[in-house]
Amino acid sequence: MTYPRPYRLLGSNSELAGERILNWSLPAWAGRLKDGRTYNTCPQAGVCHLACYALSGTYRFSNVRARHEANLAYVLDDLPRWHDHMCWELSRRKRTFTWVRIHDSGDFFSDDYTNAWLSIIRNTPEMAFYAYTKEVDRFRRLVEPDPPGNFLWAYSWGGKQDRQLDDQRDRVADVFPDMASMQAAGYSDQSESDVLAVTGPRQVGIHVNNIPHLKKKQGPRSFRAWQREADAKHDQRGQRANGTSIDRS
Repeated sequence: MTYPRPYRLLGSNSELAGERILNWSLPAWAGRLKDGRTYNTCPQAGVCHLACYALSGTYRFSNVRARHEANLAYVLDDLPRWHDHMCWELSRRKRTFTWVRIHDSGDFFSDDYTNAWLSIIRNTPEMAFYAYTKEVDRFRRLVEPDPPGNFLWAYSWGGKQDRQLDDQRDRVADVFPDMASMQAAGYSDQSESDVLAVTGPRQVGIHVNNIPHLKKKQGPRSFRAWQREADAKHDQRGQRANGTSIDRS
């Protein structure tokens, strides 16, 4: 079974439209397309996938999921045509919208896909683009050396590459269980406007979505603290495995 090619690639909602923001979505994290192909659109996701808003609520509706999977299939099947289609659509919507949020779900999952977005951004100088990403290494290699002037991003804590982040150098976003813990960590709330993530203070605070089972999983920790716990446990398992290996030799 194949997916129909979407005519309109970019969406919005009442909140984003009020700020003249379009958004592009992929299915979050890992799954399987109708034709049997497996995917992972968030290869560097760490603990964040355990409390991902894009794996809950309306994102699970069959029509929403089908739309996001059709977007991904288009990218995978014909990246050059998708690139040209995106440029065409942006050229026709730039009079109404001024910002594009790349990925309210999903991430820059490959070099080719990331380079396609960089080309789209450079070909659309009249609009501004922004994103959250956990693809630290990919951005260090492909984006940071020569970023388009109309592209802003925030690295988000809770991924496998957290250790590569420097909160004194990088714009970083963390998800907090409440406002008190956000303020105690010195992070600035971006809930007033989505674009504050990339235009406001460098340490970006996000209040956890009000989804009870996800809030319970996260507990009192921020994503950064949660990932540190997970990394420490992984290191301990590795040390025990190495110790066992040495003892047996």
